[in-house]
Order: sequence, then structure tokens, then C-alpha cells
Amino acid sequence: MDSAAVDTFEAGRGRLASLAYRLLGSAADAEDAVQDTFLRWQAADRERIEVPEAWLTKVATNICLDRLRSAQARHERTAGAWLPEPLLEGDPMLGPADTFEQRESVSLAVLTLLERLSPAERAVYVLREAFSYSHAEIAGILDITESASQQHAHRARTRVAAERRRGEADPASARRVVEEFLAAATSGRTDRLVALLTDEVTAVSDGAGLARRLLRYRTPERVASFVRAGFKPTPAKRRLAGGSPAMYLARVNDSPAVIAVVGGRVVGAVAFDVSGGKVAALYGIAAANRLTRLDGAWGRHEAGVPVIAAW
Repeated sequence: MDSAAVDTFEAGRGRLASLAYRLLGSAADAEDAVQDTFLRWQAADRERIEVPEAWLTKVATNICLDRLRSAQARHERTAGAWLPEPLLEGDPMLGPADTFEQRESVSLAVLTLLERLSPAERAVYVLREAFSYSHAEIAGILDITESASQQHAHRARTRVAAERRRGEADPASARRVVEEFLAAATSGRTDRLVALLTDEVTAVSDGAGLARRLLRYRTPERVASFVRAGFKPTPAKRRLAGGSPAMYLARVNDSPAVIAVVGGRVVGAVAFDVSGGKVAALYGIAAANRLTRLDGAWGRHEAGVPVIAAW
């Protein structure tokens, strides 16, 4: 392949990775999809490709859709053992973040909600909301009619909006809520936690990868009990983590988060959805295979002072 063709692909690699991540919810799968796109670009008759960006977007999108539709992906995701892979603030795979819609589309809350959509609805939603493609352009990418694109977009927006009736939280205010939450979680007083939770709060955890299904909790009282138990240090938890973690405040997927670190290695992350000065949802991820990219980014991150030096 000539250098010009390589340069053309590399110029769009970041955008393709961001698109693939939003569609698949996994950085590793997104990287694989981008690499498959490169291989097809390498084998294509490029002289017949009028608009390389459009061609690459179409190929990458359809590779992602094939993955979403695969029997293995359907089994893994419908079995309830899947959460999106968290990405640290500044990760280029998070992609465009100029508008509320773009930031919202990469939040763990919305990536989780997108699992309830059909692959086509998910693709239209991402292409439209995060990348501002017109329905005519989306129709060409997905080989559907413009009317079908509009219908998919309407259904996707309706389903997401039904669960996401929240505005954007100010980062500084959201951080203060999480600081209060962490203090309450480690205080031993469940009533302090309940006061910081919305009435419709939900908590989801991957159980550090040890559970066959995701752990889900609803109602402030049940979530508070789960959090209180989860944040209570025990010798068994420290053995599982490989030591006594330090806890840092950070942002993942444009949301406030607590990052647990042992010896410079990320061993867990809890991301928060904050609304109206309270926690509306939290997502606990500690399965090692979901933290690989976050761990790598953390090594290049200026973490600052931990809020808890040794848990």
C-alpha cells in the first residue's frame, strides 16, 4: 500500500475508533474493528473510491454491526454479564465532545441503554447524535432508505429519552456529590448514603468478574446497603485487589468516578450518574479484562492526591 493511502487511513483512525467504541462499548473490540477496516482498505480498489471518509465509515460501521449481530455477542450481552468498558477522561477514543449530545452518547449510562436497541437503531443513533450525519448519509452507510433512518432515529431517541430525563451536571458540582458519597459510604452510616440517592437510583456491578450475571440494585435503601457493604474493607477484598487500594477521584466517559489503584495498577472503577445534586446511578467495574485500557491510561495520568490513601 502506498504511503498516501496509509496517511488517508491514519487521518481518520481516531474518528473510526470513536465510532466503533460507541457502537460496541468495548475499546478492545473497537480496535479490532478499526484494524479490520484497515485490512479492507488495503485490499480495496481505492481508485474507484470517490470519498474515502464515507467509504471507511461505512465499512467500519458494518463491521461493528456484524459483531453486534453475531451469536456470541448476542449470548454474552443478553445473558446480563456485560457493562461498557470505562475510558479515562482525555482518551481519544471518547471522540467528539463539543455538544451535550456527543458527551451524553459516550456516557456509561447511555452506552448501557443502547444495548436495548436493535443494532440498526444503535448505529443510526450514534451516527446521528455523536457524529451529526444526515439521514441521507446514514441511509447510504447502512444501505437503508432515508425514511427508515428517520424511523430508527425516532425509536432510538424515544427509548433513550424515556430513561434519560436528565440535564447535564456541572463537573465541579458532580465531583462534590461524589466526594460526599464516598465519605458517606465509608462512614458506616447508611442513612447518610440514602440522603444522597435519588428515589429512582440504580446500581450495577460486574462483581469483579466473579459473578455470572451483573448485580443490580434498585431503591435508595437497597443501593445504600449494597454500597455500604461494597466499600467496607475486608482481608478477602484486599487479597482479591492485590493489596490495600488508594482511591482517587477522576472522570470516565464524561462522568465523575472513583478509581481504585494498587501499586499503580487500576483494580476497579465506580462511575456515577449525577442528577439534581444526587446520585441517580452508579456502575461498578472491576473485571480485569474491562480495565485494560483504563489502566494503561492511568499510568500516563497525573492522578493527584488520593481521597483515601489506603482502603
